[in-house]
Amino acid sequence: MKSPRVVLILGVIAGLVVGVVLSRWMFVSDTPAPATTSPITAPTGTTSAINGTTAVLSKQLSVDDARRLAEVLAQVRREYVDEIPDDKLVDGAMRGMLSGLDAHSAYLDRREFEEIRRGAAGNYPGIGIEVSAENGFIKVQRPLEDSPAARAGIRAGDLILRIDGEAVGTNVAEAIEQMRGPAGSLVRLTVRRAARDELVDVVLERARVEVHSVTGAKLDSRHAYLRIASFSDTTPIDFERTIQRLRSEQPNLKGVVIDLRNNPGGVLEGAVAVADAMLDQGNIVVARGRAVDARFRMDAEPGQLLAGIEIAVLVNGASASAAEIVAGALKDNGRALLVGRRTYGKGSVQSVIPLSNGHAIKLTTSRYATPSGTYINERGIEPDVILSGPDSAPTDPSVDDEVRAALRELQRRAPRGTRTAEAKTPKIS
Repeated sequence: MKSPRVVLILGVIAGLVVGVVLSRWMFVSDTPAPATTSPITAPTGTTSAINGTTAVLSKQLSVDDARRLAEVLAQVRREYVDEIPDDKLVDGAMRGMLSGLDAHSAYLDRREFEEIRRGAAGNYPGIGIEVSAENGFIKVQRPLEDSPAARAGIRAGDLILRIDGEAVGTNVAEAIEQMRGPAGSLVRLTVRRAARDELVDVVLERARVEVHSVTGAKLDSRHAYLRIASFSDTTPIDFERTIQRLRSEQPNLKGVVIDLRNNPGGVLEGAVAVADAMLDQGNIVVARGRAVDARFRMDAEPGQLLAGIEIAVLVNGASASAAEIVAGALKDNGRALLVGRRTYGKGSVQSVIPLSNGHAIKLTTSRYATPSGTYINERGIEPDVILSGPDSAPTDPSVDDEVRAALRELQRRAPRGTRTAEAKTPKIS
């Protein structure tokens, strides 16, 4: 595989994501693409003195556009009811420029840029829980292993009512922001324990949390379950380690259910590496864009980690972007059976480009197609086996009806994993 650029496959918006990890749902590599900004100079005759300050406009603007921009800035500075600092006005103009392009492009200030970098790295300072918005509450999906939340006794199913005494709404992103903070600082959660309908106050000390985006469990002596919650830089390593552990614990392993439900996406390279680990050959994804490095094709290399093992992939309407790349690659190459509901349909690629002031822009640079040549944007991927009823979030796999449905499909279908016999050499030590 060739990866010409470190890019981002952006997850869906917060309101559509159930089970968001506290590191947020948008990711980019630790080594983002280099900035490609040009020196900004004003075209002749368009530099204007505005309240004693020179407005420097890009030479790439026409004279009329530069003049129009200068006029708006002058009017706002002179007549808006409150005095606004110039840097705030400029930030607002850039946010408007990017957000006007599409739903996924954005201007990122330092804090937002750092959030994305942390998410891609697979660690962040916080308390370590997955949460979702359900029935007007922020609900704990699970505490992460060996996290402050797990050590403090936070349980799956707890409803978070207050954070440091402030009532919590239904906005997942705002709740995440309230629970975030420097390692070593304290946060108090008031939770309603579902089992006994009691209120419990829990004080937690924030710490640096390692997010393992892959979890695994035994379903029976011959079948296992893997859930991939999102794709970060560390997901391929987590995936390999989880598979190695399961194969060691289950020497007669014949089938695996891979759960991509509510997976909002993440780092492109992480998703491609995971797909490659299950394929011997064939295309994984093709991207098309205007820039040279926005046009690329990624193919599988020989060998795979699950040779001889059948695969069923669970998806739903909140399986998006990078999750759809993996699902599409496995389906189109005939490697896995897709079970569930039509995926979200987010078929674009975002690059995060740093700016000279420490901020960044997140810009849609490509649209991608699955190996069959299908562009899935706003269409999604239809499963091979469609389950009835509304989307549901992943729960304990031992009692999850959709996991059991996927397992039944594995048991009744002809083996798919036996098409290849060579195992990929593990890439971890």
